[in-house]
Amino acid sequence: MSPGSTRKVAVVGVSLSDCGRLDAATPHALQAQAARRALADSGLDRSVVDGLASTGVGPLAPMETADYLGLRPTWVDSTAVGGATWEVMAAHAVDAIAAGEANVVLLVYGSTARADLKAGRRTANLSFGARGPAQFEAPYGHTLIAKYAMAARRHMHQYGTTMEQFADVAVQTRANAFHNPHALHRTPITVDDVLGGPMIADPFTKLHCCIRSDGGCAVLLAAEEYLADTAKPPVRVLGAGSSVSHMAMSEWEDFTMSPAAVSGRTAFGRAGVTPQEIDVAELYDAFTYMTLVTLEDLRFCAKGEGGAFVEKGRLTVGGALPVNTDGGGLSACHPGMRGLFLLVEAVRQLRGEAEPGRQVRGRDGGLPRLAVASGTGGWFCSSGTLVLARD
Repeated sequence: MSPGSTRKVAVVGVSLSDCGRLDAATPHALQAQAARRALADSGLDRSVVDGLASTGVGPLAPMETADYLGLRPTWVDSTAVGGATWEVMAAHAVDAIAAGEANVVLLVYGSTARADLKAGRRTANLSFGARGPAQFEAPYGHTLIAKYAMAARRHMHQYGTTMEQFADVAVQTRANAFHNPHALHRTPITVDDVLGGPMIADPFTKLHCCIRSDGGCAVLLAAEEYLADTAKPPVRVLGAGSSVSHMAMSEWEDFTMSPAAVSGRTAFGRAGVTPQEIDVAELYDAFTYMTLVTLEDLRFCAKGEGGAFVEKGRLTVGGALPVNTDGGGLSACHPGMRGLFLLVEAVRQLRGEAEPGRQVRGRDGGLPRLAVASGTGGWFCSSGTLVLARD
Protein backbone atom coordinates (compact mmCIF):
# COMPACT_ATOMS: atom_id res chain seq x y z
CA MET A 1 0.00 0.00 0.00
CA SER A 2 1.05 3.57 -0.54
CA PRO A 3 2.01 5.91 2.29
CA GLY A 4 -1.08 7.54 3.75
CA SER A 5 -3.43 4.64 3.02
CA THR A 6 -5.99 3.98 5.75
CA ARG A 7 -8.23 0.90 5.38
CA LYS A 8 -6.49 -2.46 5.36
CA VAL A 9 -6.97 -4.54 2.21
CA ALA A 10 -6.90 -8.29 1.73
CA VAL A 11 -7.32 -10.87 -1.00
CA VAL A 12 -10.56 -12.67 -0.17
CA GLY A 13 -11.16 -14.82 -3.24
CA VAL A 14 -9.06 -16.46 -5.97
CA SER A 15 -9.72 -18.92 -8.74
CA LEU A 16 -8.57 -20.29 -12.06
CA SER A 17 -10.84 -20.97 -14.99
CA ASP A 18 -10.34 -24.14 -16.97
CA CYS A 19 -6.83 -24.07 -18.45
CA GLY A 20 -4.83 -25.91 -21.12
CA ARG A 21 -6.06 -26.03 -24.70
CA LEU A 22 -9.70 -24.97 -24.87
CA ASP A 23 -10.74 -24.86 -28.51
CA ALA A 24 -14.38 -24.03 -27.82
CA ALA A 25 -13.79 -21.30 -25.21
CA THR A 26 -13.72 -17.52 -25.60
CA PRO A 27 -11.75 -15.09 -23.45
CA HIS A 28 -14.93 -13.60 -21.99
CA ALA A 29 -16.30 -17.05 -21.14
CA LEU A 30 -13.08 -17.87 -19.28
CA GLN A 31 -13.30 -14.56 -17.44
CA ALA A 32 -16.87 -15.32 -16.39
CA GLN A 33 -15.96 -18.82 -15.23
CA ALA A 34 -13.01 -17.53 -13.19
CA ALA A 35 -15.04 -14.66 -11.73
CA ARG A 36 -17.88 -16.95 -10.60
CA ARG A 37 -15.40 -19.31 -8.98
CA ALA A 38 -13.53 -16.49 -7.23
CA LEU A 39 -16.77 -15.06 -5.84
CA ALA A 40 -17.76 -18.50 -4.59
CA ASP A 41 -14.31 -18.86 -3.04
CA SER A 42 -14.75 -15.55 -1.22
CA GLY A 43 -18.27 -16.18 0.04
CA LEU A 44 -19.24 -12.63 -0.97
CA ASP A 45 -22.18 -11.76 -3.18
CA ARG A 46 -21.64 -10.27 -6.62
CA SER A 47 -23.67 -7.22 -5.58
CA VAL A 48 -20.85 -5.93 -3.36
CA VAL A 49 -18.34 -5.74 -6.23
CA ASP A 50 -17.96 -2.07 -7.12
CA GLY A 51 -14.56 -2.17 -8.82
CA LEU A 52 -13.27 -3.99 -11.88
CA ALA A 53 -9.80 -4.32 -13.40
CA SER A 54 -9.46 -6.07 -16.75
CA THR A 55 -7.39 -5.98 -19.89
CA GLY A 56 -6.35 -8.13 -22.82
CA VAL A 57 -9.74 -9.07 -24.32
CA GLY A 58 -10.42 -6.01 -26.46
CA PRO A 59 -9.77 -2.30 -26.89
CA LEU A 60 -12.68 -1.35 -24.62
CA ALA A 61 -11.88 -3.56 -21.65
CA PRO A 62 -12.99 -3.38 -18.86
CA MET A 63 -16.29 -2.04 -20.22
CA GLU A 64 -16.81 -5.14 -22.36
CA THR A 65 -15.95 -7.36 -19.43
CA ALA A 66 -18.31 -5.49 -17.10
CA ASP A 67 -21.13 -5.96 -19.60
CA TYR A 68 -20.41 -9.65 -19.99
CA LEU A 69 -20.26 -10.21 -16.23
CA GLY A 70 -23.32 -8.09 -15.48
CA LEU A 71 -21.38 -5.65 -13.33
CA ARG A 72 -21.77 -1.87 -13.03
CA PRO A 73 -18.50 -0.81 -11.38
CA THR A 74 -17.85 2.70 -10.12
CA TRP A 75 -14.08 2.15 -10.17
CA VAL A 76 -12.28 0.65 -13.16
CA ASP A 77 -8.73 0.05 -14.35
CA SER A 78 -7.45 -1.04 -17.77
CA THR A 79 -3.72 -0.55 -17.23
CA ALA A 80 -1.65 -2.37 -19.86
CA VAL A 81 2.05 -2.89 -19.17
CA GLY A 82 2.44 -6.47 -20.39
CA GLY A 83 2.92 -9.32 -17.95
CA ALA A 84 3.30 -6.95 -14.99
CA THR A 85 -0.18 -5.56 -15.60
CA TRP A 86 -1.92 -7.54 -12.89
CA GLU A 87 0.46 -6.71 -10.07
CA VAL A 88 0.26 -3.04 -11.07
CA MET A 89 -3.53 -3.23 -11.25
CA ALA A 90 -3.64 -4.91 -7.86
CA ALA A 91 -1.55 -2.09 -6.42
CA HIS A 92 -3.96 0.46 -7.91
CA ALA A 93 -6.94 -1.44 -6.49
CA VAL A 94 -5.36 -1.66 -3.03
CA ASP A 95 -4.79 2.10 -2.98
CA ALA A 96 -8.36 2.74 -4.20
CA ILE A 97 -9.87 0.53 -1.51
CA ALA A 98 -7.64 1.94 1.20
CA ALA A 99 -8.67 5.46 0.21
CA GLY A 100 -12.39 4.60 0.16
CA GLU A 101 -12.80 4.93 -3.61
CA ALA A 102 -13.89 1.29 -3.88
CA ASN A 103 -14.84 -1.52 -1.50
CA VAL A 104 -14.50 -4.80 -3.38
CA VAL A 105 -12.49 -5.00 -6.61
CA LEU A 106 -12.46 -7.90 -9.06
CA LEU A 107 -9.33 -8.48 -11.15
CA VAL A 108 -10.12 -10.88 -13.99
CA TYR A 109 -8.32 -12.25 -17.05
CA GLY A 110 -9.05 -14.72 -19.84
CA SER A 111 -7.15 -15.74 -22.97
CA THR A 112 -7.36 -18.37 -25.70
CA ALA A 113 -3.82 -17.78 -26.93
CA ARG A 114 -3.07 -21.48 -27.57
CA ALA A 115 -6.36 -22.30 -29.32
CA ASP A 116 -5.98 -19.19 -31.47
CA LEU A 117 -2.47 -20.25 -32.47
CA LYS A 118 -3.56 -23.78 -33.37
CA ALA A 119 -6.49 -22.43 -35.38
CA GLY A 120 -4.32 -19.96 -37.27
CA ARG A 121 -5.85 -16.91 -35.61
CA ARG A 122 -3.21 -14.29 -34.86
CA THR A 123 -4.44 -12.67 -31.66
CA ALA A 124 -1.14 -12.18 -29.80
CA ASN A 125 1.25 -9.52 -31.04
CA LEU A 126 4.48 -9.96 -29.16
CA SER A 127 6.29 -7.41 -31.33
CA PHE A 128 4.39 -4.62 -29.53
CA GLY A 129 4.01 -2.90 -32.90
CA ALA A 130 6.50 -0.90 -34.94
CA ARG A 131 5.47 2.67 -34.24
CA GLY A 132 7.22 5.26 -32.16
CA PRO A 133 10.65 4.27 -30.82
CA ALA A 134 10.07 0.63 -31.85
CA GLN A 135 10.33 1.57 -35.52
CA PHE A 136 14.10 1.83 -35.19
CA GLU A 137 14.44 -1.77 -33.99
CA ALA A 138 11.62 -3.62 -35.74
CA PRO A 139 13.35 -3.77 -39.17
CA TYR A 140 16.20 -5.77 -37.65
CA GLY A 141 13.97 -8.59 -36.46
CA HIS A 142 14.43 -8.25 -32.71
CA THR A 143 11.61 -10.47 -31.49
CA LEU A 144 10.69 -10.61 -27.83
CA ILE A 145 12.61 -13.85 -27.30
CA ALA A 146 15.66 -12.50 -29.14
CA LYS A 147 15.77 -9.56 -26.75
CA TYR A 148 15.72 -11.86 -23.74
CA ALA A 149 18.34 -14.05 -25.39
CA MET A 150 20.70 -11.12 -25.85
CA ALA A 151 20.20 -10.13 -22.23
CA ALA A 152 20.93 -13.67 -21.07
CA ARG A 153 24.16 -13.71 -23.09
CA ARG A 154 25.17 -10.45 -21.43
CA HIS A 155 24.61 -11.94 -17.97
CA MET A 156 26.70 -14.98 -18.94
CA HIS A 157 29.50 -12.76 -20.22
CA GLN A 158 29.46 -10.37 -17.28
CA TYR A 159 28.97 -12.78 -14.37
CA GLY A 160 29.94 -16.21 -15.68
CA THR A 161 26.41 -17.58 -15.48
CA THR A 162 26.17 -20.93 -17.25
CA MET A 163 23.64 -22.59 -19.52
CA GLU A 164 23.38 -25.40 -16.97
CA GLN A 165 22.25 -22.90 -14.33
CA PHE A 166 19.56 -21.48 -16.62
CA ALA A 167 18.50 -25.03 -17.48
CA ASP A 168 18.27 -25.92 -13.78
CA VAL A 169 15.53 -23.30 -13.40
CA ALA A 170 13.42 -25.16 -15.97
CA VAL A 171 14.15 -28.52 -14.31
CA GLN A 172 13.10 -27.33 -10.85
CA THR A 173 10.02 -25.58 -12.17
CA ARG A 174 8.95 -28.80 -13.87
CA ALA A 175 9.54 -30.66 -10.60
CA ASN A 176 7.01 -28.32 -8.97
CA ALA A 177 4.56 -28.87 -11.84
CA PHE A 178 4.76 -32.64 -11.32
CA HIS A 179 2.56 -32.29 -8.23
CA ASN A 180 0.06 -29.92 -9.89
CA PRO A 181 -2.74 -31.89 -11.58
CA HIS A 182 -3.71 -28.79 -13.58
CA ALA A 183 -0.25 -28.15 -15.07
CA LEU A 184 0.00 -28.57 -18.83
CA HIS A 185 3.39 -30.32 -18.64
CA ARG A 186 4.25 -32.57 -15.67
CA THR A 187 6.79 -35.09 -16.98
CA PRO A 188 10.12 -34.60 -15.17
CA ILE A 189 13.01 -33.24 -17.23
CA THR A 190 16.78 -33.06 -16.78
CA VAL A 191 19.38 -30.43 -17.47
CA ASP A 192 20.48 -32.48 -20.48
CA ASP A 193 16.89 -32.48 -21.79
CA VAL A 194 16.86 -28.69 -21.64
CA LEU A 195 20.29 -28.21 -23.20
CA GLY A 196 19.64 -30.77 -25.94
CA GLY A 197 16.32 -29.36 -27.10
CA PRO A 198 15.75 -27.50 -30.37
CA MET A 199 17.34 -24.04 -30.44
CA ILE A 200 14.82 -21.19 -30.46
CA ALA A 201 17.02 -18.12 -29.92
CA ASP A 202 20.61 -18.60 -28.81
CA PRO A 203 21.14 -19.44 -25.96
CA PHE A 204 17.51 -20.51 -25.36
CA THR A 205 16.36 -23.94 -26.41
CA LYS A 206 12.67 -24.85 -26.33
CA LEU A 207 12.53 -25.79 -22.65
CA HIS A 208 14.04 -22.45 -21.63
CA CYS A 209 10.84 -20.84 -22.95
CA CYS A 210 7.32 -20.66 -21.56
CA ILE A 211 4.50 -22.75 -22.91
CA ARG A 212 1.49 -21.27 -24.66
CA SER A 213 -1.88 -22.16 -23.20
CA ASP A 214 -5.46 -21.04 -22.80
CA GLY A 215 -6.92 -20.05 -19.46
CA GLY A 216 -8.11 -17.38 -17.12
CA CYS A 217 -8.16 -16.45 -13.46
CA ALA A 218 -9.66 -13.98 -11.03
CA VAL A 219 -8.69 -12.31 -7.77
CA LEU A 220 -11.03 -10.49 -5.41
CA LEU A 221 -9.70 -7.70 -3.14
CA ALA A 222 -11.80 -6.29 -0.32
CA ALA A 223 -11.70 -3.71 2.45
CA GLU A 224 -11.27 -4.83 6.04
CA GLU A 225 -14.93 -4.41 7.00
CA TYR A 226 -15.89 -7.20 4.57
CA LEU A 227 -13.46 -9.75 5.99
CA ALA A 228 -15.82 -11.06 8.66
CA ASP A 229 -18.18 -12.25 5.91
CA THR A 230 -15.64 -14.13 3.79
CA ALA A 231 -15.52 -17.91 3.47
CA LYS A 232 -11.73 -18.27 3.54
CA PRO A 233 -8.97 -16.75 5.68
CA PRO A 234 -8.02 -13.37 4.16
CA VAL A 235 -4.54 -12.78 2.80
CA ARG A 236 -3.34 -9.31 3.63
CA VAL A 237 -1.60 -7.08 1.07
CA LEU A 238 1.33 -5.65 3.03
CA GLY A 239 3.05 -3.65 0.31
CA ALA A 240 3.15 -3.04 -3.42
CA GLY A 241 5.46 -1.34 -5.89
CA SER A 242 5.69 -0.79 -9.63
CA SER A 243 8.24 0.50 -12.12
CA VAL A 244 8.72 1.01 -15.87
CA SER A 245 12.24 0.85 -17.27
CA HIS A 246 12.39 1.08 -21.08
CA MET A 247 10.75 -0.02 -24.32
CA ALA A 248 13.50 0.27 -26.91
CA MET A 249 16.52 -1.96 -26.36
CA SER A 250 18.73 1.04 -27.03
CA GLU A 251 17.27 2.71 -23.93
CA TRP A 252 17.92 -0.29 -21.66
CA GLU A 253 20.91 0.85 -19.67
CA ASP A 254 21.84 -2.54 -18.19
CA PHE A 255 20.73 -5.84 -19.75
CA THR A 256 21.34 -7.59 -16.42
CA MET A 257 19.03 -5.31 -14.40
CA SER A 258 15.22 -5.37 -14.42
CA PRO A 259 12.71 -2.86 -13.04
CA ALA A 260 11.95 -5.38 -10.29
CA ALA A 261 14.92 -3.78 -8.54
CA VAL A 262 12.72 -0.71 -8.07
CA SER A 263 9.29 -2.31 -7.63
CA GLY A 264 10.69 -4.85 -5.19
CA ARG A 265 12.49 -2.28 -3.08
CA THR A 266 9.28 -0.25 -2.87
CA ALA A 267 7.05 -3.22 -2.05
CA PHE A 268 9.33 -4.64 0.65
CA GLY A 269 9.85 -1.18 2.13
CA ARG A 270 6.12 -0.54 2.39
CA ALA A 271 5.52 -4.03 3.77
CA GLY A 272 8.20 -3.63 6.41
CA VAL A 273 9.75 -7.04 5.72
CA THR A 274 12.91 -8.24 4.01
CA PRO A 275 13.32 -10.72 1.14
CA GLN A 276 14.98 -13.14 3.56
CA GLU A 277 11.70 -13.43 5.50
CA ILE A 278 9.74 -14.62 2.43
CA ASP A 279 8.51 -18.23 2.50
CA VAL A 280 7.39 -18.58 -1.13
CA ALA A 281 7.94 -16.55 -4.31
CA GLU A 282 5.81 -16.49 -7.44
CA LEU A 283 7.78 -14.83 -10.26
CA TYR A 284 6.99 -14.24 -13.90
CA ASP A 285 8.93 -16.81 -15.92
CA ALA A 286 8.43 -16.49 -19.65
CA PHE A 287 12.09 -17.57 -19.91
CA THR A 288 14.50 -19.14 -17.44
CA TYR A 289 16.59 -15.97 -17.44
CA MET A 290 13.64 -14.00 -16.05
CA THR A 291 13.51 -16.10 -12.91
CA LEU A 292 17.21 -15.77 -12.23
CA VAL A 293 17.42 -12.02 -12.75
CA THR A 294 14.21 -11.30 -10.83
CA LEU A 295 15.62 -13.20 -7.84
CA GLU A 296 18.68 -10.96 -7.98
CA ASP A 297 16.72 -7.75 -8.38
CA LEU A 298 14.33 -8.60 -5.53
CA ARG A 299 17.52 -9.00 -3.45
CA PHE A 300 17.20 -12.68 -2.64
CA CYS A 301 20.84 -12.75 -3.70
CA ALA A 302 23.40 -10.23 -4.93
CA LYS A 303 23.63 -9.10 -8.54
CA GLY A 304 25.58 -11.69 -10.52
CA GLU A 305 25.04 -14.46 -7.97
CA GLY A 306 21.76 -15.71 -9.38
CA GLY A 307 23.37 -18.63 -11.19
CA ALA A 308 24.77 -20.14 -8.02
CA PHE A 309 21.63 -19.21 -6.06
CA VAL A 310 19.29 -21.33 -8.21
CA GLU A 311 21.37 -24.50 -7.95
CA LYS A 312 20.87 -27.57 -5.72
CA GLY A 313 17.08 -27.61 -5.78
CA ARG A 314 16.67 -24.29 -3.99
CA LEU A 315 13.58 -23.36 -6.06
CA THR A 316 11.62 -26.57 -5.54
CA VAL A 317 8.74 -26.87 -3.09
CA GLY A 318 11.06 -28.46 -0.53
CA GLY A 319 13.94 -26.09 -1.27
CA ALA A 320 15.24 -23.10 0.63
CA LEU A 321 13.12 -20.68 -1.43
CA PRO A 322 10.21 -22.34 -3.26
CA VAL A 323 9.59 -20.46 -6.52
CA ASN A 324 6.68 -20.88 -8.95
CA THR A 325 5.17 -23.70 -6.97
CA ASP A 326 2.45 -24.46 -9.54
CA GLY A 327 4.99 -25.06 -12.31
CA GLY A 328 5.05 -21.48 -13.55
CA GLY A 329 4.82 -20.29 -17.11
CA LEU A 330 7.51 -22.78 -18.07
CA SER A 331 5.36 -25.83 -17.26
CA ALA A 332 1.91 -25.05 -15.80
CA CYS A 333 0.24 -22.39 -17.92
CA HIS A 334 1.02 -19.22 -19.81
CA PRO A 335 -2.01 -17.76 -21.60
CA GLY A 336 -0.43 -14.48 -22.70
CA MET A 337 -0.19 -12.37 -19.54
CA ARG A 338 0.49 -14.59 -16.57
CA GLY A 339 0.78 -12.02 -13.81
CA LEU A 340 -2.61 -12.68 -12.21
CA PHE A 341 -1.84 -16.39 -11.94
CA LEU A 342 1.06 -15.49 -9.65
CA LEU A 343 -1.33 -13.90 -7.16
CA VAL A 344 -3.70 -16.88 -7.25
CA GLU A 345 -0.90 -19.34 -6.47
CA ALA A 346 0.63 -17.14 -3.76
CA VAL A 347 -2.73 -16.87 -1.98
CA ARG A 348 -3.39 -20.60 -2.22
CA GLN A 349 0.03 -21.35 -0.75
CA LEU A 350 -0.52 -18.97 2.18
CA ARG A 351 -3.92 -20.54 2.83
CA GLY A 352 -2.48 -24.07 2.70
CA GLU A 353 -4.66 -25.09 -0.23
CA ALA A 354 -2.02 -26.57 -2.56
CA GLU A 355 -2.13 -30.27 -3.40
CA PRO A 356 0.02 -32.75 -1.43
CA GLY A 357 3.59 -32.60 -2.67
CA ARG A 358 3.56 -28.93 -3.56
CA GLN A 359 2.33 -27.24 -0.39
CA VAL A 360 5.10 -25.09 1.02
CA ARG A 361 5.83 -25.18 4.73
CA GLY A 362 6.93 -22.19 6.77
CA ARG A 363 9.95 -21.91 8.97
CA ASP A 364 8.07 -23.37 11.94
CA GLY A 365 6.81 -26.33 9.92
CA GLY A 366 3.32 -24.86 9.63
CA LEU A 367 1.83 -22.85 6.80
CA PRO A 368 3.95 -20.20 5.09
CA ARG A 369 3.45 -16.69 6.45
CA LEU A 370 4.83 -14.40 3.75
CA ALA A 371 4.79 -14.55 -0.05
CA VAL A 372 5.91 -12.30 -2.86
CA ALA A 373 4.41 -12.10 -6.34
CA SER A 374 6.36 -10.20 -8.97
CA GLY A 375 5.24 -9.74 -12.57
CA THR A 376 7.35 -8.65 -15.53
CA GLY A 377 6.19 -7.07 -18.78
CA GLY A 378 7.81 -6.84 -22.21
CA TRP A 379 11.54 -7.56 -22.15
CA PHE A 380 12.03 -6.41 -18.55
CA CYS A 381 10.20 -3.22 -19.55
CA SER A 382 7.87 -3.11 -16.54
CA SER A 383 7.52 -4.69 -13.13
CA GLY A 384 4.93 -4.93 -10.39
CA THR A 385 5.61 -6.56 -7.02
CA LEU A 386 3.28 -7.40 -4.12
CA VAL A 387 4.12 -8.71 -0.66
CA LEU A 388 1.33 -10.81 0.86
CA ALA A 389 0.81 -12.18 4.38
CA ARG A 390 -1.37 -14.85 5.93
CA ASP A 391 -3.71 -12.98 8.26
